Amino acid sequence: MIEVKDIIKSYDGLRVLDEASLTINDGEFLSIVGPSGAGKTTLLQIIGSLEAPDSGKVIYDGTDIVKMKEAQLAAFRNRNMGFVFQFHQLLPEFSMAENVAMPAMIGGMGRKEAMERAAELLDGLGLGRRLTHRPNQLSGGERQRAAVARALINDPKVILADEPSGSLDSHNREELYRLFFDLRSTTGKTFIIVTHDESLACNSDRVIHMADGRIIDDIHSI
Repeated sequence: MIEVKDIIKSYDGLRVLDEASLTINDGEFLSIVGPSGAGKTTLLQIIGSLEAPDSGKVIYDGTDIVKMKEAQLAAFRNRNMGFVFQFHQLLPEFSMAENVAMPAMIGGMGRKEAMERAAELLDGLGLGRRLTHRPNQLSGGERQRAAVARALINDPKVILADEPSGSLDSHNREELYRLFFDLRSTTGKTFIIVTHDESLACNSDRVIHMADGRIIDDIHSI
């Protein structure tokens, strides 16, 4: 369970999160929606420990990660969280398999084992023949599937995604959503996704609506 309590965050005197609080259950598929500037991405980054709040708590299974020192937090993030970004953030100088394996190697796994694990994940996502290709040799949909594989490499409890379909065409967007829901069904992982796409949000377990740095609605699907 993830508990977000009274998060406040400001940039240059502008408050972008104003006492945001929510609880996310294990295995839940949660979408965060709202207009641009509502604070969605900032909230996601704080839940994912990529940003620190000015005040408030982010509690994973009883542990407040806000209180962790940076090295401890980095190790916790590497073990427990996987990230999927809008523009995939694959490193251009590395092969797809190397990109996917990197978080595992950072976490201490040997290169051989990490590359084998990456190949297994990529094969399961239909990319087994593209292991040695670099990102610029892949389609947008292939790059985003590789980003999903990278997010899964350390078998994290939580997948966090920021507008993951924003750069995809309609076909690849539907494929990505199907992949997310299939993964949730087969792995039981928690998904927290910032999105403008109503078709994704309406199929989520819950939809959090934000405006002006506040959570204004919390809707459970029926």
